[in-house]
Amino acid sequence: MKRPKLKKASKRMTCHKRYKIQKKVREHHRKLRKEAKKRGHKKPRKDPGVPNSAPFKEALLREAELRKQQLEELQQQQKLDRQKELEKRRKLETNPDVKPSNVEPMEKELGLCKTENKAKSGKRNSKKLYCQELKKVIEASDVVLEVLDARDPLGCRCPQVEEAIVQSGQKKLVLILNKSDLVPKENLESWLNYLKKELPTVVFRASTKLKDKGKITKRVKTKKNAAPFRSEVCFGKEGLWKLLGGFQETCGKPIHVGVIGFPNVGKSSIINSLKEEQTCNVGVSMGLTRSMQVVPLDKQITIIDSPSFIVSPLNSSSALALRSPASIEVVKPMEAASAILSQADARQVVLKYTIPGYRNSLEFFTMLAQRRGMHQKGGIPNIEGAAKLLWSEWTGASLAYYCHPPTSWTPPPYFNDSIVVDMKRGFNLEELEKNNAQSIKAIKGPHLANSILFQSSGLTNGVIEGKDIHEELPKWKEKEDDKDRDQEIVEVDEKSSDTFAAEETGEVLPEESTAGGQSTRPFILDKMIEEDDAYDFSTDYV
Repeated sequence: MKRPKLKKASKRMTCHKRYKIQKKVREHHRKLRKEAKKRGHKKPRKDPGVPNSAPFKEALLREAELRKQQLEELQQQQKLDRQKELEKRRKLETNPDVKPSNVEPMEKELGLCKTENKAKSGKRNSKKLYCQELKKVIEASDVVLEVLDARDPLGCRCPQVEEAIVQSGQKKLVLILNKSDLVPKENLESWLNYLKKELPTVVFRASTKLKDKGKITKRVKTKKNAAPFRSEVCFGKEGLWKLLGGFQETCGKPIHVGVIGFPNVGKSSIINSLKEEQTCNVGVSMGLTRSMQVVPLDKQITIIDSPSFIVSPLNSSSALALRSPASIEVVKPMEAASAILSQADARQVVLKYTIPGYRNSLEFFTMLAQRRGMHQKGGIPNIEGAAKLLWSEWTGASLAYYCHPPTSWTPPPYFNDSIVVDMKRGFNLEELEKNNAQSIKAIKGPHLANSILFQSSGLTNGVIEGKDIHEELPKWKEKEDDKDRDQEIVEVDEKSSDTFAAEETGEVLPEESTAGGQSTRPFILDKMIEEDDAYDFSTDYV
């Protein structure tokens, strides 16, 4: 039996009722407009910007620029946190018992142990783990790639690690000049000619913008002839592939390639560029890689990422500031930035940062803070913030600076002619020269006038034995204790009476006044002190 159709109610109504409804709606809207007018809610107007007649236009623009920089830093930190969360989720999702078929025999052969699941120990214990992981990478590798920053190649070489590789036996050592787009072409060619006398050297520029392995990205429609972003372009990849492929053919067996180097030289970025996807963690902060990571490139070549070298505290202050994996909160920013500034050419620094000439590092940081709009409460220049800014720029991958290679080539004591010949055996050096020439021609480096000349401190010593970490105590800790003690004495002297200062601390005050008193302060601070005598500047700049 058919179900009877239900007749829907008609929406028709009389004209009187329809007009009445429309009138009520008009009255309701009029009432809302009146209330909004009373409250003062208006449509948001477009920001016209700061007018030219404003008296503090430059200061306002600097503050806006500073807020923009802080927002970018916050976004970068959030991005890093998201990457860490994604990595944790991947580890939880993947079953540790079931491993991929191509990685399982490899891990059994290399004897990998997961140090990430271990409980976090102190700083010295983490350094010991770094040394252990680095030793494993060197032992498991047939070819070791030592990554150097092209801005200071000599300062990125560690003689202790190179000597260990030479003594370990039949292992090849290859140098990778990364970040080659941050130095002038003439300087890059001179460094290549210097380094290739000793070891095979590859000119490289890693790509920093790659797709994530576990993230699905939407396709964006672009023009056919549109040029790729600068961060997406990678140079030297084909040359390195051919070099490793030719060596693998001469060996006739699958090879393992270890990647080693100091922090922030781009070890993980090189692996990601060869793999063409983000398999290893990369970021602005130093020392992200904490354990060895196996990445199969193809059936014959497997690459191994390693943690960074541990810098010996016996190095110079500039080497510790540039190569130490510690964060800027651990290292004193004023000391680290002053050490870097002392090795740079003063005229080129003035041109780069667009500030007038400076007499000392304290005056430079003061003027840099004023130039960038970095102020503390009361309009005082944030000198520590300016020092952190300089330190982050010089350790990052954006500032262009360069060093001159030594005039004459002298091999290190652990190298001789037979070892140099043995290191080059098995590689096609003629093809490598052609690929390096093509890479140098394609790379768009800065002009010599736009980059800063830096005086390198030479080879940077490292620690590869865990037992040496206890013996080598950092000297900067003793200096910190002495300075803190002196600062406490000065604070007591300021609070005490004149007689107490004359009796108790008469010997300490002259030393402090010459080191951090009125004589070393710039003229800007002296003027500010005259205007506001109530504020005590000695605690900020001692």
